[in-house]
Amino acid sequence: MRVFAKHMFVLAAVIAVFLESSVAVAQSTGNKTVPAGNAQLHLSYAPLVRGAAPAVVNIYTAKTVNVRRFAPLFNDPFFQQFFGGQIRRSVPGAKKKVQNSLGSGVIVSSDGTIVTNHHVIEGAEEIKVVLSDRREFEAIIVGKDERTDLAVLKIKNAGKDFSFLELNNSDNLEVGDLVLAIGNPFGVGQTVTSGIVSALARTQIGVSDLGSFIQTDAAINPGNSGGALIGMDGKLIGINTAIFSKSGGSMGIGFAIPSNMVSSVVRAIQTGGRAVRPWFGASGHGVTADIARNIGLDRPVGVMITNVFDNGPAKRAGIIRGDVVLNMGGHEVQNPQDLRFRIATLSPGGSVDLSVWRNRKTQNIALPLEAPPEIPAKNETILKGRSPVAGALTANLSPALADELGLSMNNINGVIILKIIKNSNASRFGFASGDIFKEINGQSVSSVSGLMRILKTPSKLWRITIDRGGRKMSMAIKS
Repeated sequence: MRVFAKHMFVLAAVIAVFLESSVAVAQSTGNKTVPAGNAQLHLSYAPLVRGAAPAVVNIYTAKTVNVRRFAPLFNDPFFQQFFGGQIRRSVPGAKKKVQNSLGSGVIVSSDGTIVTNHHVIEGAEEIKVVLSDRREFEAIIVGKDERTDLAVLKIKNAGKDFSFLELNNSDNLEVGDLVLAIGNPFGVGQTVTSGIVSALARTQIGVSDLGSFIQTDAAINPGNSGGALIGMDGKLIGINTAIFSKSGGSMGIGFAIPSNMVSSVVRAIQTGGRAVRPWFGASGHGVTADIARNIGLDRPVGVMITNVFDNGPAKRAGIIRGDVVLNMGGHEVQNPQDLRFRIATLSPGGSVDLSVWRNRKTQNIALPLEAPPEIPAKNETILKGRSPVAGALTANLSPALADELGLSMNNINGVIILKIIKNSNASRFGFASGDIFKEINGQSVSSVSGLMRILKTPSKLWRITIDRGGRKMSMAIKS
């Protein structure tokens, strides 16, 4: 028994020496490593939190909304079972009410510049930020970008330097990396949760059309929106923005906007007041297994180009229909959403290298990075008169407007409805924002001025064709 114990002691000593040497090698080479023993498992995140927490703020917003006053009969729970939110019969004299909401934000520079989610401050008339040390400040909106769900704020009358978080390169993240989420869930106050990176480049989230999200199992709940996701170096790697939940609480699946996108939006807003992104000048679809097999790719990856804009950057770079974009700037492109994300993280000016699959070979192409042109000019016009579309605010489509509205390359020509005036003819006949006029009474619609000429001719029967969300719809309306 003593001999056995002696052997076990020697074996344990050898394992301990091996683990210590492995950790030392990993640390010296910069490689990532799992905890080597109980001593490392007892280490704390406290130093990281101590450094990051002062840069994470709670955001409180207020806006005035109109509240309908319903007849007492419709307040009865019995009637609400059947009518619910469909009741529209209100008593005259709607009253105004101040609506409050909360979220989180991250200070990203010492002058009090804050990044948060667009949906946190949307419609806000007043914004108050509260620091971790409970100091309160008013903030103003510097700029916002609905397409990425990001907004940039600035603390008013800052007066002194603020703690801030440095942005890291989110492209260096790997699945399995440890992360911390800091925010204000449910308004209970600043809270820290930990987890790992569960997945990268999640695109089918439905939060924004330029999303390629970091997925984490760190607990994220309502109120965490706009808060920080940090790595083990204490730097910002993402802005927490959404959760997957059936109950309203955390279910271990949260999503954050990568810091590279955050950096791009902040830089653009600080430079020009709004986010201006390069445009590709082409569109396409994902590569399926069948397509990959037919064109000689060893796996389904990339974006197959199906449409190239005549005067766009892609055309001038030599991209043609049938090309498959595999890589942009050294990063693999998985699908069209991934391609849009990669372009959106870049700034106009210079070029970016593409790897393109053509004729069963890889070709390298330099794509010029250019802002989309506003040609033709927008020419915003409210349609008037007695036609069915009177009361629609319209504009000429251009690459710039299509990019601003998040439209596909198939919709960069024609006339689009930007807004419908309440109780107008256009509202009564069911037209909606985003509708694109294609044809009226047999005549093609290509510009606002042309549309107005067509509408000047009286008609007893209006035959109108529109594009709504990629689908053509035709209608006949009697005047």
